[in-house]
Amino acid sequence: MARFEMYNTDNATMGGEARADVFCDMGLMYATGRGCAVDLVSAHKWLNIAAIKGSERAAELRADLAQTMSKLELAAALRAAREWMTMH
Repeated sequence: MARFEMYNTDNATMGGEARADVFCDMGLMYATGRGCAVDLVSAHKWLNIAAIKGSERAAELRADLAQTMSKLELAAALRAAREWMTMH
């Protein structure tokens, strides 16, 4: 996982929950196929990012989703989340 260094705790929390909720919603969108094709790898990726950003709900959903995925799918999802985190 990506490593973050926070120098100012006030800035670290500004909007963090809101962004985590958006990422969680994106994960749910891909997991359920709401407005798009079902894509478990993308769903896990966005739930993982939301969990990293502090969403406990996303962490729980990610764990449930991971139980339905193959090892190859999980590896792809983790790789995609890691790549996204390094770019953003």
